[in-house]
Amino acid sequence: MSKRKNKNQLPVVLVILIVIIVSVVSVLNSQKDDGEPVNKVSTNGDSVVIHYLDVGQGDSEFIELPDGRCMLIDASTSEYSQTIINEIESFGYSTIDYVVATHPHADHIGGMSKVIDAFDIGEIYMPKASTTTKTFENLLTTISDKGLSVNTAKAGVEVYSDSTLEMEFLAPVGSDYKDLNNYSAVLKITYGSNSFLFMGDAEDVVEEELLQRYYNSLEADVLKVGHHGSSSSSTVDFLAAVNPQYAVISCGVDNSYGHPHRETIKSLTDMGIEYYRTDKQGTITITCDGNGGFDIETEGK
Repeated sequence: MSKRKNKNQLPVVLVILIVIIVSVVSVLNSQKDDGEPVNKVSTNGDSVVIHYLDVGQGDSEFIELPDGRCMLIDASTSEYSQTIINEIESFGYSTIDYVVATHPHADHIGGMSKVIDAFDIGEIYMPKASTTTKTFENLLTTISDKGLSVNTAKAGVEVYSDSTLEMEFLAPVGSDYKDLNNYSAVLKITYGSNSFLFMGDAEDVVEEELLQRYYNSLEADVLKVGHHGSSSSSTVDFLAAVNPQYAVISCGVDNSYGHPHRETIKSLTDMGIEYYRTDKQGTITITCDGNGGFDIETEGK
């Protein structure tokens, strides 16, 4: 007795083939041009999201870009490394596309080694400044062990640019400073009509250099205040040129340095700049769509 041919057999085979093809295409699309996996997260609805992390007396900012890529600026002290790792993972990222270590002080790079170990890393930017501390040596060793190289962060270096998004270093301008703070990699991010300025620990010496070099293009909507709100930064002339609508100060609760200093707070208040503090409000998240508006969320303490 002959067997009847199953009419449904061909469609089943086709379905299997389609599933296989879709899977292969999906894998290929999940890779960068260089073959490395990108973050498997959705885009942010054409928004830039910046998290000024609550990391005690230190600095760390995590930035989500509209195309699903991301950037980390600094990683506070070593005790906050796991906090930073947990936060980045909670946002859905397994790769950090851009890492910026503004300068080699422990309150900015202390947690960086463990963060770099924990994620796939794209590009690393650091200024040409060095120190003999174990923290700095550990960071260089970690970078080398992962087979990564360091791009020099200095004035005029462009990290990324397209028709709507630009990320460029404005400092360091010089190469011979007495204080490591003044080697800070100062970064400006412009997205549509919105802009953000990240000052690291740059002090008045650098602010004056920026005024001379970039006066007509310093203006930014949001300023990450230099040196944790110290009176050594945020001169009146500099604040007037930047003319921010908002300012963010990263500092620890009851820190021994007295940051932020009352002189800085007075300048911000007198100029009508709305400011936020991580020691008072925890992690501060600012979202913008490039059209001028901002959504600001704080954890509160």
